[in-house]
Amino acid sequence: MPETDRAGVDQGGSAPSDADPTSKALRRGGRVQSRHGLVLTVLGLSIAIAVSVVVAISLGPTTVPLSDTLRYLGAALTGGTIDAVEVSQYTIIWEVRTPRVLLAVVVGAGLSVIGVAVQAMVRNALADPFVLGISSGASVGASAVVVFGAFAALGVYALSAAAFLSALAASALVYAAAHSRAGLSPLRLVLTGVVLAYGFQAIMTVMIFLSPNGEAARTVLFWLLGSLGAATWTSLPIATVAVLIALIVLHRRSRSLDVMAMGDETAGSLGVDSTSLRRGLFLLTAVVTGAIVAVSGAIGFVGLVMPHLVRLLFGSSHAKVLIITPLAGALFLVWVDLVSRTLVAPRELPLGVITALVGVPVFITLMRRRGYVFGGR
Repeated sequence: MPETDRAGVDQGGSAPSDADPTSKALRRGGRVQSRHGLVLTVLGLSIAIAVSVVVAISLGPTTVPLSDTLRYLGAALTGGTIDAVEVSQYTIIWEVRTPRVLLAVVVGAGLSVIGVAVQAMVRNALADPFVLGISSGASVGASAVVVFGAFAALGVYALSAAAFLSALAASALVYAAAHSRAGLSPLRLVLTGVVLAYGFQAIMTVMIFLSPNGEAARTVLFWLLGSLGAATWTSLPIATVAVLIALIVLHRRSRSLDVMAMGDETAGSLGVDSTSLRRGLFLLTAVVTGAIVAVSGAIGFVGLVMPHLVRLLFGSSHAKVLIITPLAGALFLVWVDLVSRTLVAPRELPLGVITALVGVPVFITLMRRRGYVFGGR
């Protein structure tokens, strides 16, 4: 007697009927259980983020009691009053730490979800938001501000503006170089991004080498490794809007991403235009990554590993991954930022150093404990 095959043919050679009440009940029960688990996971991560945000706002080189932190936040949100002697602590909580912690949430979520998009776009397990040379291009603009005082008329926004514009220019150059008559293939896109990234880094190195400012190298290096020290209320809106747009667009395309992960030929046979989808993903990735890098620098590791960790623990369906990954990334970066500003206070460690030191061993441990293949288990 033949064994059951992958299509679901039983040992008697006949396929189970869709009209079988037992089969329908089992499938419905599986979907309900899966949906229930997803809801619990999202709820748990959301609560963890909310608690972590309050704790991170309270802690720092100057620790403010949690009760006072909640009172200051309530006063700021409701227009309440505080005593004159508390103005300095209120300013630390509301004007310094709150926008910084909220920006950590936005940047962590943004890098994680863009990491999902890039890995699907180029079908490469080593891809992250910076593999296309966007961060290296942004570093050229940032270096120009630090070394030559470019965009000085913009004042405190000069570095962010220069980084964003140079990131977009780098993205346009990568697209133009990678595009061919056959379209935008994943391999050409990755290779072009990597090669041009070396070129951008060379330009940045020459600029720093020729700079008469001895602090230029240290400033640019710190920016390249990521920092939220310059976060203000004015730096939140653009990054937040960009990340929200990315979340909405990618959720609407989640099934197409699942299909595209199977390969362009398979996707075409199932009615998905991989070339058009990849072009749209590239544009979305360029804009959102540029907006994130402009306010936080190039924070590595988050966009590379968080999508893999979520797939490892919850499966490879993009509909599920795109919900859980940004929440996990936001929670992770809130705690990374807290460690960066408290571990060696009053000095700060670059965020990229901590993300690598914490994330690499955790990721390797999980991967060794459970078999994992990109896109599945």
